[in-house]
Amino acid sequence: MQFTIGKLAVAGGVGVETIRYYQRRGLMGTPMRSGGDGWGGGVRRYDGDDLRRLKFIRAAQASGFTLDEISELLALEESDDRVRVRALAHQRIAVLDAKIAQMTETRAALARLADQCAASDRGPCPILAAFEP
Repeated sequence: MQFTIGKLAVAGGVGVETIRYYQRRGLMGTPMRSGGDGWGGGVRRYDGDDLRRLKFIRAAQASGFTLDEISELLALEESDDRVRVRALAHQRIAVLDAKIAQMTETRAALARLADQCAASDRGPCPILAAFEP
């Protein structure tokens, strides 16, 4: 199946500029223009492999990987270096665990402030007071 950049973007659930950004970052290739009659003529055609790569990038981002880490994952896909892939996954898990712990702590603090706010109508609101410098 062949795609223009616009159709590839729709199929991948991203904007055209996202694909161009990934190309500038080296995450995706830029196909040659086909047809046309001179400079700037013709249309770039993407294929199923391009769509697969775009979906891979999006899924890896959704799992919390950075674009630099995704670049490394794409390179590792060629080498089948499972040890390094697992190491990257464990690093990402550690980062996610730290974020979850921080968010859990933040949620508990905000819940306490909301309870304090609801307990009394006198004085400054504890929620607003907590955000003042």
